[in-house]
Amino acid sequence: MPELSHRRRLLVLAICCMSLLIVSLDNTALNVALPSMQRELHATTSGLQWTIDAYTLVLASLLMLAGSTADRIGRKRVFMTGLTVFTLGSLLCSLAPNLELLVVFRMIQAVGGSMLNPVAMSIITNTFTDPRERARAIGAWGAVVGISMAAGPLVGGLLVESVGWRSIFWVNLPVGAAALLLTLRFVPESRAPKPRRADPVGQLLVIALFGSLTYAIIEAPDAGAATVLPFGAVALAALLALLIYEPRRAEPLIDLRFFRSAPFSGATVIAVSGFAALGGFLFLSTLYLQNVRGLDALHAGLWMLPMAVPTLLCAPLSGRLVGSRGPRIPLLLAGAAMTLSGILFAAFEAETSNLTLLAGYVLFGIGFGFVNAPITNTAVSGMPRAQAGVAAAVASTSRQLGQTLGVAVVGAVLASGIGDSPYRDAFVSAARPGWWILTACGATVLVLGYVTSGRWARGTATRTAERLEAPEVRETVGAGRA
Repeated sequence: MPELSHRRRLLVLAICCMSLLIVSLDNTALNVALPSMQRELHATTSGLQWTIDAYTLVLASLLMLAGSTADRIGRKRVFMTGLTVFTLGSLLCSLAPNLELLVVFRMIQAVGGSMLNPVAMSIITNTFTDPRERARAIGAWGAVVGISMAAGPLVGGLLVESVGWRSIFWVNLPVGAAALLLTLRFVPESRAPKPRRADPVGQLLVIALFGSLTYAIIEAPDAGAATVLPFGAVALAALLALLIYEPRRAEPLIDLRFFRSAPFSGATVIAVSGFAALGGFLFLSTLYLQNVRGLDALHAGLWMLPMAVPTLLCAPLSGRLVGSRGPRIPLLLAGAAMTLSGILFAAFEAETSNLTLLAGYVLFGIGFGFVNAPITNTAVSGMPRAQAGVAAAVASTSRQLGQTLGVAVVGAVLASGIGDSPYRDAFVSAARPGWWILTACGATVLVLGYVTSGRWARGTATRTAERLEAPEVRETVGAGRA
């Protein structure tokens, strides 16, 4: 890809951030609309889980395929296809007559979404080649998540109260169309010099693993063991098959050598834990504020601002810290804040007091604001630029898988705890195990943030990068001799 001017690089960054904005805004705004959708579509708790998880599940399953495909056939081409499909899926979601079709249309949305975030990150990585400039760009990228969290609940609440939950999907239409036109005009095409071949077997195994695991978790409270256990067995078999099959391929869908790098492995687990906490936190908070406290969607959205605003403020600060001091400080701050927030809810029932509820939301917002930039930076730094799409896709997959599991596990725990009891009376006690799960997620971020950011961990990253680049170097030398 030719060297671009500073102004053009910033424009490319802005266009890529637009794609992240519509994806993130869609999810955060939709959480505020869940109770309204539950009443209109007569949905159960598991039905609400599927409106969120149908999207994140398909997204997680296809992200790595999208990243490698973009490296192979062109990042701009795949990015534009993703914008088109996502915008079309949003239109279909706004027209869904029932819960079942809404879930199907959310899956179509996700097919488009899978071509946006990892491909946009790959475009950014190949546009900003200077490490410090790249860290700042990734910090701005992470700030968009904060903007969507700040705007999402408020915009969602306004739309739900004034127009209805379907209007949430209408927001994506003009933004998606504008991003598509700007991409066509200003984003240059780029490809990997030596892209990977397609891996259909690996892709099917990933879909089987994620889909079976999520179904088993969500349906566990209502379905019997005879229904759930076979899906658990399929998930286990798919995982074992991936571990056996993928290392034998010359160009696998998931290059397991990446995980020899302690920072990369740590970033993957931190992404799963951090975004599982986010998914569970939003799910519990939305249902509590509207179904237990009786707030309307707008006032529930306003109550989410104490969590969203710190995320908005801390995300760019995290990016600057990563660029100047490395990932350790942001990860430690993120893990500590998220853990303290979980403890407030799990041990002290923070929901029952406005002051503790506010403190819990602020702490979680600070923690989530700091966690995103070091995940992204660690995932792509040190990896060969030729495989930037794959490395970024693994990080994005970890985020979506985490959010999927967070909603699935916390929702299942909540449904089991409530049972046949009155919803308002049973919610706080039924949600407590879910809050302990989110506390454990924060503690995982804290511990791994420390362990995987030291000298030993950086040494494993250096050795892994040398192994990944060695075959390319040998091929280049061999071609020169020939």
